Amino acid sequence: MTTTKRGPKGKKPSSALTPGSGRGLHVRVKTARGRRTSSQAWLQRQLNDPYVAQAKAQGWRSRAAFKLMELDDRFHVLARGKKVIDLGAAPGGWTQVAVERVQAGKPGGGTVVGLDINEWAPVIGATCIVLDFLDPTAPDVLREALGGKADLVLSDMASPTTGHGATDHIRIMALAETAWAFAEEVLAPGGAFICKVFQGGTEASLLKQIKARCGTVRHAKPPASRKDSAEVYVIGTDFKG
Repeated sequence: MTTTKRGPKGKKPSSALTPGSGRGLHVRVKTARGRRTSSQAWLQRQLNDPYVAQAKAQGWRSRAAFKLMELDDRFHVLARGKKVIDLGAAPGGWTQVAVERVQAGKPGGGTVVGLDINEWAPVIGATCIVLDFLDPTAPDVLREALGGKADLVLSDMASPTTGHGATDHIRIMALAETAWAFAEEVLAPGGAFICKVFQGGTEASLLKQIKARCGTVRHAKPPASRKDSAEVYVIGTDFKG
């Protein structure tokens, strides 16, 4: 169930786009034969996304890697030696960043455990688990793999969108609430929690729970998040234990 594979070699984790990353260029999708309008729009957006090009150039598995780098640059939740759990980890971009920044697998380095319901290629330096987080066994599997309390719980989990805003919000909030319930059990004092929600903020009941256990709670939308995306992240730091 657990596997490992190395992240990008020799790449310094950087949240900044470098020159020649694709800004100002525009690529057109030449043919839409057999492709739905929504699929064609998604493909064209991918081809013209500088973060997609930069992720490929630097060896990150997804553009989402830049989201975590930007959040960490602002909130400083990753550091050498820390223990991290990454929920909804596939395809592994956040896991790669966590491994690099906590120096997992190196002397004095930290520990990174990632989990996703979908199959995903292993990341060396991390323990990569294929399992539904809602499976009753998941919390124990994660705790055993981590080998102690966590310094950071990350959740980029999201259910497939329906196109109905209210329904999608309820679904992602259910995942966020489950992630927080787990974080309350596994976080060490002083730890942190980062979780994806939809714009409109975290529901009052969940936000109240996080504020009761964390010294500081904020919402943030990293620059790497697409402007038309409804996603936003809630960040709780200084967990009281």
